[in-house]
Amino acid sequence: KEACPNGIDGHFENVGGMVLDAVMLRTNAFARIAVCGMIAGYDGAPLPMAVPSLILINRMKIVSAVRRYLDGIGYLEVETPILQVSPGNETHLHALATEIEAPDQSRARRYLHTSPEFACKKLLAAGETRIVTFARAFRNRERGPLHHPEFTMLEWYRAGAGYETIMEDCAALLGLTGVKELRWQDKFCDPHAVPERLTVAEAFGRYAGVDLFSTIGRAEELARASGIAMHAGDSWDDVFFRIMFEKIEPRLGMGRPTILCEYPISMAALARAKHSDPRVAERFELYCCGVELANAFGELTDPAIQRARLQADLDDKERLYGVRWPVDEDFLAALDHGLPQCSGIALGFDRLVMLATGASHIEEVMWLPVR
Repeated sequence: KEACPNGIDGHFENVGGMVLDAVMLRTNAFARIAVCGMIAGYDGAPLPMAVPSLILINRMKIVSAVRRYLDGIGYLEVETPILQVSPGNETHLHALATEIEAPDQSRARRYLHTSPEFACKKLLAAGETRIVTFARAFRNRERGPLHHPEFTMLEWYRAGAGYETIMEDCAALLGLTGVKELRWQDKFCDPHAVPERLTVAEAFGRYAGVDLFSTIGRAEELARASGIAMHAGDSWDDVFFRIMFEKIEPRLGMGRPTILCEYPISMAALARAKHSDPRVAERFELYCCGVELANAFGELTDPAIQRARLQADLDDKERLYGVRWPVDEDFLAALDHGLPQCSGIALGFDRLVMLATGASHIEEVMWLPVR
């Protein structure tokens, strides 16, 4: 009952009288359910890979293990509404929208959230201290081996704790996968190894040969120093992310997990500035096998700074994509009421299951992918 490390790339011939291939198993709900637990081989030979049922069984085992662990250290599992006034604040995310029609036929625009983060922080402001949610999240214009328009986001928040505590939680959760190795393509990572902690500036120096903070605000200098192509209209952030995607991310989390921390303050999003170095934010991302698994913050609690950041992000979104999302005034009111000092994280649960089961596509770890 162990999932094969190679996922379901290939063919299952003559399975219960059907001819199935990997694409059919990802796209045909009946085929996925029909092969569950049916046979262990075909034509007298063992299957060279795990059938989807084993991957999905392992998914639910990981769900149970995570729930037991977080419950055991005092986290309360909560449920938050999917429909929101604002889907989030990230400049480059795209949301799915709908309308609520009241009995009097009046209509109100609502969005499917891209993350339950705003709602979770409202609960923290209302007095909760340790919360976790397995949330269905939605993002438009996203589909590929690591992306899906509907997916599971595991988020947890802890009041009165620094983001270093969340780093420790991450290390513990990786060990709950029940496997000796996490795998993606030809890369592997030991989920039981102590994670490497690497600052963004250190990563740019090590993998791109760049003194990052000496180039702040100067896109051409950053591009020249790193050897990355500069495109017309590129901002410093554009060049930064191109370097990340091309030179840095593929080398993180090799052999052991990497916690990439201390992002430039311009990329703080919902994170607070680091007290000992205001050039950087208390933000980290967790990587295994070159795949980003999670994004965490020492949470910003100042409503004025948060409003300014939200407006700046929305200005960028309107400039780049011609759309502008509303601001969630209830979220800002919660900060004004008093968000406690806290830290939180969003972990792409489907990706974690992929790496734990050796799946080659995110749809392999979903019971019924969106079509």
